[in-house]
Order: sequence, then C-alpha cells, then structure tokens
Amino acid sequence: MRTPHALLATAVTAAALAAAAVTPAPAAGADAVPPPGTYYVQSVVTGLNAADASGTVEQHRPRGNEGRQQWTLRPDGAGHLLENTDSPGSCLGRAGDRARTVSCTAAEARWQITPLGADRYALADPGADRRLTVAPKPAGATHPAPLSVGSGAGDLAAWYLTPADAPGGPMPPRGQRTLDQVTFLTAHNAYANGVDGGFAPPFVDLFPNQSRGIQQQLADGVRGFMLDVHQTPDGAILCHNSCTLVRRPVALWVDLQRIVDFLRARPDEFVTVFLEDYVDPGVLRAELDRVQGLSEVLYRPDRTGVRENGWPTMDEVAADGHRLLIFTDHSREADRSAGLTRDTFGVMYQREWTVENHWSMGPGVGSSDWSCYSRWYDANTTIPLTRTEPGFRPLFVMNHFRDAAVASTAATDNAKLADRARRFCQPAARKKPTYLAVDRYDLGNPAAAVDALNTYTYP
Repeated sequence: MRTPHALLATAVTAAALAAAAVTPAPAAGADAVPPPGTYYVQSVVTGLNAADASGTVEQHRPRGNEGRQQWTLRPDGAGHLLENTDSPGSCLGRAGDRARTVSCTAAEARWQITPLGADRYALADPGADRRLTVAPKPAGATHPAPLSVGSGAGDLAAWYLTPADAPGGPMPPRGQRTLDQVTFLTAHNAYANGVDGGFAPPFVDLFPNQSRGIQQQLADGVRGFMLDVHQTPDGAILCHNSCTLVRRPVALWVDLQRIVDFLRARPDEFVTVFLEDYVDPGVLRAELDRVQGLSEVLYRPDRTGVRENGWPTMDEVAADGHRLLIFTDHSREADRSAGLTRDTFGVMYQREWTVENHWSMGPGVGSSDWSCYSRWYDANTTIPLTRTEPGFRPLFVMNHFRDAAVASTAATDNAKLADRARRFCQPAARKKPTYLAVDRYDLGNPAAAVDALNTYTYP
C-alpha cells in the first residue's frame, strides 16, 4: 500500500519557503510551449508523473525531486528535448510504441509539443501521428504504469508540464484573499486528544493524535478539524475505529457546539470540519439539529455559485456570516440509495469540493513515504490531485501524518512540513494546500509552515 524510503531532504525554514515561493518564474503564454526549465511531465487523467524506471518510462506517484521524475525542457531545432535531471544525456524518448529513455542525441528523443489549452500539452513524435499516452484503464484496475507512444487522443494523451519550482505571487491583503488562496492549520483526529473524553479502546488510547482539547485547539489557531463519527444507540459519537469499550466518548454535536460558539464570538474566523463518516444520513441530520446556532454560521458553497464563479474572498465570507464548512467522506451514491443526501442539510460531499492526498506517510516510527498522490485513485475511482474545473479550483487537503501518532515522530515530521508542501505536494496537485493536516500540532511548529504558505499565491 505504501513504499517507505529514507528521506534525504532537509527541512526548509519558513523564511526560505516564503522567499522561494514568491520569486516569479517566466510565465508561458496561453498558446506557447513553456520556457526552458525543470518540469514534471504529469498525466491530466491520473495526476501521476512520468518517471525513468530503469529505461522504461512509467507513470509513478509524485515524489518531488526523488524517483527520477524531473525533466529539463529545452528547445532542439524545431522540437524539444526532456532530459532527466538525474541522468544527464538521457532523455524521455521512444522505442517503437513504448516510452523509453534514450540518448538525448537520438532522433527518438525529440518531441513536438503542442498546446491544447488550459495549460495542457500533447507530446508528439515529430512528423508522425503518434503521441505520448497513458494506456486505457482496464476493468477492475488502475491505468497501467508503462507509458506508450501511439495514436491516443483526448485526455489520455494530454499532459501538464508542471514547473519543479512553480512561480508564485504575493498574497493579497487578508480580506481580499479567496478561500482557496488561504492555508489553514488542521488537526488530524482532533477529537482524539484525551482531554475532552475517551476516543479509543484501552491501550489504543495511549497514542492520542492531539494533546489539547477542541477549545484549546481553536485558541491555538487550528481551523480545520478531522473527526471520525460512528453510529451508536446514543447517536453520532466520536471514536477511533469503533466505540466499543471507549470510556466517556464525546458526541459529535458537543464538539460542533464548541466550534459554533467560537465562531459566534469571533466573526472574522472561518472553520472547516471533515467527517470520516460512518453514520446514516438521518442520524447525522438529527445530531446536527442539536447544535444551537448552527444554521447561522453553516456555509453552503452549493448555494452560492462557487462552482460557477470560484471561491469567495474572506471579507465576503465574513460579511455573509456563514463561516463553518462541513464535509463528509461518505458517497453521494450510497446516500441516494438510502433516500436522503447529506447536502440537503448542509453537509458537503468532500470528493465534489476538494482533492486530498493519501492519508498516511507510513508506520509510526522509522522511514516515511513523502510521495503525494490522490487518496481517491484506485480501481474504482480516478480523482487526481490536479483536478480543476473551468472557473473552479477544488480545495486541497494535504495529509502529513503516520499510521500511529508517536510524539517524537510527529515532532520530526511536523518540522519538515513546509519542505514537503513545497517540493512534493504543491507540484503534485498543481495548487497550494488549503489544509495542512497533522498529528500533535503542538510539536514541530507546523504553524510556521502555515504562515509561510500564507505569504504567496499559487497560479
């Protein structure tokens, strides 16, 4: 499920991240090939990167400057070359109907790059009706890893050329920032703190994901809350995996009430709740009905033209007063079969409004996997991190935690959050993270990474 490896990267300070991010790079025109530089060749369909795999070119999970996935683009006569940054003289090329690395002096290394609009490109064999292509998706499987060169058309033959160091611009004043331009500190399993109540069976509860209660998290600047909600005879209860043997668990409505009370006292703040949702829609609706004042602050992007016009500014959100966004990871299709969809009472389906990377970097101790790929890319679902729509950019949830919350590991990981966000996840998603989700936000100063990301915009 994951491939741990030893990280060779060093942590990037918040100041260095901010300085690197706001340094503009030359921008390509709408109908131009990008300027020379270092790029990822990224599938429009899968969001995965073309990588040199011992001579075969395959699509792999984005891994920043690891994994032989960076290519130096430069003109060559009437075409262009893409030279692998890890193997000087070796270029992305062709051997028959397969994508291979070849000598950069070979004719098979040259590509005709044609803009397709919306920052997408076709990479074609000059003078031939053959393009770099992702193979079609077989039934019950993901798209094959090896890339081909053939007569493919449509999005399978469309590619992003994503800069390794993407250009950025200065952040607008606070009130003029749109919601998708802002980054929020987010607590993974915020309820699993051991302060507000029980959250897991004995022994499992020895490893809380957080060490402070919800009210203190709000006071400390946490603005995203990941909550696991399970159905019991008492309603929707916050527990990890199961509520069996959990002592004094907290009901969902209790923590939501804490958040609503905070928002009513702080009219300039915005909060997002992410539900890992194991309850029936009717039970969830009844739980929300217990929260006093929820309707006064509940934000409904489905009713305010966000998909057509983009996300509002923070000033617009504050003026409207609706500043609590609630997502569920439940599927709309399952709710339709149950006869009640959650968005009818204001809970948004996360897959329709966000993209999210895989939830774990590996076990609680030892090496970690920094690859940044979609949580929703498998045999049944293809939602790449790169997904966008005309006029609408999904919010990006960046997970940065392990299978188990070990304090010393979380402290080390959180200190490297800015580095992973900039070098790995931002180019993988072609957007800046909106939510940085961590364990033990009190360790390793992840707030510094949030502050750094809030100094620039990503195009």
